[in-house]
Amino acid sequence: GFYAFGCDFFRPCMNVDESLVHGKSNLQKAFDQMSNGENVVFFANHQSEADPQVFSIMLEKAGFAQEAAKVVYVAGHKVTTDPLAIPFSMGRNLLCIHSKKHIDADPDTKSVKQRQNLRTMGAMLTQLKEGGAALWVAPSGGRDRRDLETGKVPIAPFDSKTIDMFRLMGNKSKTPTHYYPLAMISYELCPPPDFVEAGVGEQRNIRFNPVGISCGEELESVGGLEQRHAFCENAEKVTDELYQALTKEMGIYQD
Repeated sequence: GFYAFGCDFFRPCMNVDESLVHGKSNLQKAFDQMSNGENVVFFANHQSEADPQVFSIMLEKAGFAQEAAKVVYVAGHKVTTDPLAIPFSMGRNLLCIHSKKHIDADPDTKSVKQRQNLRTMGAMLTQLKEGGAALWVAPSGGRDRRDLETGKVPIAPFDSKTIDMFRLMGNKSKTPTHYYPLAMISYELCPPPDFVEAGVGEQRNIRFNPVGISCGEELESVGGLEQRHAFCENAEKVTDELYQALTKEMGIYQD
């Protein structure tokens, strides 16, 4: 099927032997929660269109092949409209959410996209109510970009509204829902353009490189909803710390 096709297409581009998986015990805990009928949400930084495949292949490497196939990816609209990305998204449990930036970019399609978003939220809430769901979400709403001055790739800031929304849906689902920070290194696999293009069909270069993931400990629910900024800031801070440690070990973006 398309799931295997996506993984098989990108696997030869990844130097899997040199790739790293950190936080296996945290992944184990997350997937135990999932198999107990509870929900798990991974808040990840996002570096390449192949991130769903990167996460799957790294989970396989860590011994979680069956769990990997169950993860649902919450992605931006490009993944379901861009000709290159379409075959890879077809085999994915993929929910599409249009970012505010892309909704505002074209006033003519604004109401259509907002309706699609509401439908997606409905589908997601149903999955969370059923329980045993695992979601991968990129709260930045876009990919990390290279800093042209330093040559490094800092993680793009997390959007607190996105994080609030998933926490709210977790509460609404009445099913215990757990949140984990997830750092991903896959930028060099197919680097995005240095500038954001709203259209589709941007140029891609795929290179053979190691990738890496690092899953942190479950995020404590800091404060109530009035403390939601604290939760978001903490999620971003922890993901960034995991990311920095991973880049250091992989020897990339160091001075």
